[in-house]
Parts: sequence; structure tokens; C-alpha cells
Amino acid sequence: MQLSTPQPARHPAPTTRASALAYLIFDRPDLEQAERFLRDFGLHPVAHDGDLLFLRGTGSAPFCYVVRKAPAARFVGLGLQVDRLADLEALSRLPGASPVQAVTCPGGGHRVELRDPSGFVVHAVSGREPVAALPRRAALPLNSADTTPRVNQTQRPPLAPPDVVRLGHVVLELADYQATCAWYTRHFGFIPSDVQVLPDGSPAVAFMRLDLGDAPADHHTLALAQGFAAMYSHSAYEVVDADAVGMGQRLLRERGWKHAWGIGRHILGSQIFDYWQDPWGDKHEHYCDGDLFTADAPTGIHAVSRDAMAQWGAPMPRSFTKPRLGPANLALLLRNLRRSPDLSLRKLLTLARIFG
Repeated sequence: MQLSTPQPARHPAPTTRASALAYLIFDRPDLEQAERFLRDFGLHPVAHDGDLLFLRGTGSAPFCYVVRKAPAARFVGLGLQVDRLADLEALSRLPGASPVQAVTCPGGGHRVELRDPSGFVVHAVSGREPVAALPRRAALPLNSADTTPRVNQTQRPPLAPPDVVRLGHVVLELADYQATCAWYTRHFGFIPSDVQVLPDGSPAVAFMRLDLGDAPADHHTLALAQGFAAMYSHSAYEVVDADAVGMGQRLLRERGWKHAWGIGRHILGSQIFDYWQDPWGDKHEHYCDGDLFTADAPTGIHAVSRDAMAQWGAPMPRSFTKPRLGPANLALLLRNLRRSPDLSLRKLLTLARIFG
């Protein structure tokens, strides 16, 4: 497929190369309510001092989720891990970056605070101390037509919140699409794994992975989607197997949380997925069995469509991508239509026709 507009592309000499998505930061008016959902979802509280709540998975990261006490709910930003203090020093020289600072939250280390072109806060972090892994069950052995590892045994996964192993990826919507994609590839070395394009060839979604060289990386750690404003779309958390995804759905449904979409299997990334909304309507995904790529895999280009979202499972509901069009967002839409080079009324109508 020929492209008529520039796409996100790997940078030949990025400022740094991120090695992990370290954590996400949310503002919430009610930390107790946030904690109830996140515990049921499968995260484990690490520290709670009244104004800050840190949660972790079962892996070695000291935390992967931060909730800050604030009057209004919003997504604030993300932390990206880099491996050397020299990487932080290089990032600290970028326009608007903070100096290198010592970190006092769980895991310690140092960080530099930046803002991407869409206004999201980005913490570059280095030197965090890993923690001991929490106990979790092993993946269940599966019998198939070709192999039968389980004989005279039954499968009985526990009825409990599925253990989140780690934070996998975050998806953000942007008005300033090209500038924001270029910022992440230039300064953190992200590689576009797959790009979905509109009929005119302009990019709609870039699924971007970490550059870990010959080591395999998740198909996407950061996905950026064209929208009318800078917004959080969803975040995804790896669980051990498909039974954990299914048990998570059962338990979250029984405890009264709102389902968003699933269970199904994605096409780009191949994850088995299930999406749930937190008390403020923000989507959180359980997933397992995602694709992995080394740095030499080329970028794929695909037409965007509703059918391209899943191989099997229920069709993506229209509510999944329906924007929240209150007065503030309507004002942002009109403002960004006037000023953003990546937005046009025709493009927004095309997106609405595809996903509306």
C-alpha cells in the first residue's frame, strides 16, 4: 500500500532507547474507590499515604500504576525506563525538561520529567531497584489434538482476581499526531511495528514497540491514534494465560464493574483480550499471548477498519471508541481543527464513519 503522508518511522540515532514502560499516572478524586477496582482487576497495592497510591504486578517492577489524589479524574502520563544515568542526562538537555532528580517513591532511582508535544507528562526513569516477585500460579497445561500433557488431571483455576504480571502497553489519542509520534521515535527509540492508515493514506494508528535489539519486544508498548484531542484510550496488563482472562471477566462481572469489550483475539499484536472500565470510565485490558518482535522486523501498513480490530470474538461495540463530547471536549475539537496540521473535518468524518 502506498503512503501519501509521512508515517511514524524509526529514528537513525535517537536520544535514548527506552527499555520498558515503567508505570502510568492517574489523578482520581477517590483513592479508595480506585483501589477497589484495581485490586479486583489484579493489581497489588504497595504504598498508600493518603494522597498517593502505588500498585504493582507480580513481576519485579516496584510499581506500575500511580494514583494521585486530585479533585478531577484524568490521565496524567507515563514513565519510561532507560538503562543509564547518561540517558537521563541527555534527556535533561531537551527543551522544557527537568534536571535529573532523585526519586523517593518505591524503587528509588532517578528521573527526568518531560512533556510530549500533546501535553502528556513523561517520566524518564533509571536505576529503580527491582523487588522480589510475588507468588502466582503457572500457566495451565493445555491438551490439544497433537499433544496431551494433562492425563488423569483436571483444570481448576482459582476464582480470584487474575494476577497481573506486568503493565504491557498504553494507547493514547492525539490531535498533533505526527509531532507526537516523531517525538517518541526520536527521543526514546520507539519502532513502528504496524501502522493503520485511512483511505487517503494518512495514519490513523501507530503500534510502536521498544528497540531492544536482538531481544524480543512486545508488538506494541505505546500505540498512538489520531483523534481530535489528547486523550487516554486504554492501558493493558499481562496475565498468565487465557483462563486468567476468562476468570477476570467472571470475577469483575460478579463484583459489578462495567464491561467494555471482549473476550476476543486482536489481529495486530494477536493478544487474547478483555476490556473493563474503571469507576471513571477509563478502559483497562487484561491480555495474554501477545506477539514479540526483534528490532529488525519491518513495519507493516494496513487499512484501518472495524474488522481489523479482532480475529474472533464479539464485534467491537460502538461505545468502545465513542468520544465523550461534553462542552470542554467540543471546545477542544473546534480549537484543534483550527490549529492542528494533522486534523481536518474530512478526516474526523472518515474516522466517525469507520468507528462510529
